[in-house]
Amino acid sequence: MALSARNQFPGKIVSVRNGAVMSEVVIDIGGGHRIVSLISASSVKRLKLKKGGKAVAVIKATEVIISTDIEN
Repeated sequence: MALSARNQFPGKIVSVRNGAVMSEVVIDIGGGHRIVSLISASSVKRLKLKKGGKAVAVIKATEVIISTDIEN
């Protein structure tokens, strides 16, 4: 499937933690890097995501916000 998003990271699913509504999926993309995504539990089911399976993390974002209460 062709996508306009250029940030595509193929990898291996190392864990899936299911919750009632949301699930946490961790994908090892190599080089010691992992991508963590929170998606709906129904999407995990529909995509049949499981530990050891292959997946592609597709990132399309206009901003990333990180905050801390530590003052400089």
